[in-house]
Amino acid sequence: MTELHSLTLARLAKTSTATLTTALFKKGFSNTFLQNVRPVGSNTVSMVGIAYTLRYIPAREDLDQIEAFNDRKHPQRVAVEECPAGHVLVMDSRGDASAASAGNLLLTRLLRRGAAGVVTDGGFRDSPEIAQMAIPAYHQRPSAPTNLIRHHAIDIGLPIACGGVGVYPGDVMVGDAEGVVCIPRHVADEIAAIAYRQTIYEDWVQTRIDAGDSLFGTYPLTDPERQAAFEAWREVNQARYPLSKEAAA
Repeated sequence: MTELHSLTLARLAKTSTATLTTALFKKGFSNTFLQNVRPVGSNTVSMVGIAYTLRYIPAREDLDQIEAFNDRKHPQRVAVEECPAGHVLVMDSRGDASAASAGNLLLTRLLRRGAAGVVTDGGFRDSPEIAQMAIPAYHQRPSAPTNLIRHHAIDIGLPIACGGVGVYPGDVMVGDAEGVVCIPRHVADEIAAIAYRQTIYEDWVQTRIDAGDSLFGTYPLTDPERQAAFEAWREVNQARYPLSKEAAA
C-alpha cells in the first residue's frame, strides 16, 4: 500500500469536503462524496483517517438471532476490536437505516482504541449518546432497532459501497459538518496538497469578497493585479499556513 506523505493527513484535516470534491473532480473523480450520510451530532469535529471496511448483507432469520453476538468471530464485533488506531470504520449497510449498524457501546470501544471515526450509510442506535461522544460519527439517520433485524455482517477488509461511493481499504476518509468524502489512496498526497493550497487561496478570496470586490478576476484568479495582491497577502500570512511547505503535488 502506498505510503502517505507526512503532511497529507494534517493538510486534509484543514480542508473542507467541498474543496476536496472540487480538487478530485479536476483530477477526474466525480463520485467521491457519500450521499445521505451526515454527522450524527451538531458538534462533530473534522474526521481524517484510513478506511477500514465492514460489509453487511440482508439478515436471514435462521442466522441472525440475538445469540449470534455470542460468537467471538462475529464480523461486526471483530471489526470493532480490530479496527486500527487512526482508521475510520466504514460500514456498507446498503443504505438501509431501518435497523442500526451499531450503537454507542461499540462506538465507545472504537473511541478507546483510537479510531479516527465511524461511517455508515445506514443508521446508528443510541444516537443522542453518540452525538455527545468525542468520536466523529456519520450516518443516514437514527435507528433504534438492533442490527440483526436487517443486517448480517459478512466480511471485513474488502471493497464496499457506502453512500453510493466505492470505498477500498486504505482509502482516505475525510469528514466535516457537511458530510464525508472518500479519497482514493493513490491520489491522496496530490489531492491534499492541491486542496490545501486552494484553501489558502479561498481564505484570501473571502477577505476580498467581504471587502466588496467583484468575483470577476478574483474567483477564479485571472486578473494579474489581483494575482500579485494574493501573493503578497500569502507572504504576509504564511505563518497561518504551516503545512504549505513541502507540497506533494
